[in-house]
Amino acid sequence: MAQILAILIFICMFVLIVLDKIERHIVTMVCGFLVIVLVFCLSMNDLNAVFQTLNIKSIFDIEFWYSSGSIKESSIGINWSTIIFIAGMMIMVEGMGKAGFFRWLCLKIAKMVDYKIIPILITFMIMSGFLAMFIDSITVILFLVAVTIELGNLLKFNPVPIIISEIFCANLGGSATMCGDPPNIIIGTSLGYSFGDFITNTGVIALISMVFIIFYFYICFKKQLINSHVELINRDSECLMAVSGSDFSYEGEYTTNYVDPKDAILDKKRFLISFIIFFIAILLLITHAQTGLTVASIGVFVAAITLVTSKNDAIDLIKRVDYKTILFFIGLFIVVGGLEQTGILEIVAALIGEVSGGNTKIMIAIIIWISAIASAFVDNIPFAATMIPIIQSLAISQGVPLSTLAWTLTMGTDIGGSATPIGASANVVGISVAEKEGYSISWKGYCMYSVPATVIVILISMIYIFIKYI
Repeated sequence: MAQILAILIFICMFVLIVLDKIERHIVTMVCGFLVIVLVFCLSMNDLNAVFQTLNIKSIFDIEFWYSSGSIKESSIGINWSTIIFIAGMMIMVEGMGKAGFFRWLCLKIAKMVDYKIIPILITFMIMSGFLAMFIDSITVILFLVAVTIELGNLLKFNPVPIIISEIFCANLGGSATMCGDPPNIIIGTSLGYSFGDFITNTGVIALISMVFIIFYFYICFKKQLINSHVELINRDSECLMAVSGSDFSYEGEYTTNYVDPKDAILDKKRFLISFIIFFIAILLLITHAQTGLTVASIGVFVAAITLVTSKNDAIDLIKRVDYKTILFFIGLFIVVGGLEQTGILEIVAALIGEVSGGNTKIMIAIIIWISAIASAFVDNIPFAATMIPIIQSLAISQGVPLSTLAWTLTMGTDIGGSATPIGASANVVGISVAEKEGYSISWKGYCMYSVPATVIVILISMIYIFIKYI
C-alpha cells in the first residue's frame, strides 16, 4: 500500500508540475506533506522514515561541514548540503550583480566575439561545459544564466535558447570528472576510482559528445536567435519612430554604440571585492576534496563574506534569494524520499539484472537507458547510490568488468538528468533564475530540444562503450 501511495503522489506531483497551473514550489511542498502523512505515518507507521527523509540530524554532524576523509554526498531524504549551498551561492551571485560584475563580464565577452549572437551561443556552451568539469554545475548555471540574460537585454535577442543549451552543456561537462556531478562523487568514492579514471573514460565520451551537441544546438537555435534579434530591433525602431517621427530601417545588422565594459563598473572597490569572493568560491570548490570542506560550508562561507562586505545592502541581498526554488527542492527531496523508503528505486534497479540475462551488451543498454530515464524524473543522487550494489553484483555474477558498468551508470545518470526541467539541480536553478527575470521556459519548450540532445549523447556513450570495452 505504501509503495502504491508513494508512486501515485509522485505521478500527481509530476503531472501538476508539467501542467504548470499551480506554482511548482507549492506542488512539491504539498506532495511532500502528503508523503509524510499518508505514506510514512499512516501506511508505514514509521516515524523513523520521517526523520530519515527530513534528514535534519545530518546538519549537526561534523561531517556535514568538514570531512577528514572522502567527502560523501547524502543520498537519503533531503540533501541539506545542496539546499544550503544553493542559498549561499544565490546570495553571492546577487552581490556580484549589484557590484556590476555580470554586466562587465557579459560586455567583455560580447566585445571579444564582436557582439555577434551566434558566436556567443557557441562560446557560452563551451564555457558552460568546461567550467562544470571543475565547479559544481549549479554555480556555473547561476553565473551563466545571469550573464546570458544581461547580454540578451543589451544585444536585443531572446536568451532562452542559449540558456537551454548552457544547462545541457553544464550537465554534459559535469559527467567528465569525478567532482563534476554528485553521482560521480558517489560512484568514485564507493568503487575506488580517481579523478584520472573519470577524465580518461567519461571525459573522452563527454568531449566527443560535446562536438555533436554544439552542432545540434547551433542547428536548432541559429534561426531562432537571429529572428528574435530582428524582431526586437524592429519593435524598438517602431517605438523610436512613434516618439521622434524619424525613419528607421533594419538592414540585417544591428549597429549601435555599445557600452564599454569599463562603464559597467560603478564602484571599483565593490567590484574588486566581488571578484575576489568569486575567485575564492571557485578555488574552494575545486579543492574541496583535498581541504575537506563540504559544499555546505563553502556556501555558508561565501554568503557570509558577501553579506559582511555588502554592509547596507545585506538585508536586500537576503530578501532577493529565490526562496521558491529552495522550497521546490525541499518538497522534491521529500517525495523522492518516499520512493526510497518504500523500496521502489531498489525494485527498478533489481529488474536490470534479471532482464539482461547475462548478455553484456543488453546489460549495458539496459543500465544506461534505465538510468537515463529514471534520472530524468527522480533525483539522480539516490538512484546512483541504489545502483552501485547492483552493478557490483552484476560484475561478479556475470563476469563483466566493474569499470565498464561504472562508466555506463555515470553517463546514464548524469546525462539523463538533462532531459527534463526537474531532472538535475542545474536545470531547476537555471529555469528558476530565467523565470525570475521574466523569461518563462515551459516543459514543452525545454524538452523539445533537450530530449533529442539527451538521446544523442546516450547513443554516443553506448556506442563508445561497446567499441572500447566489449
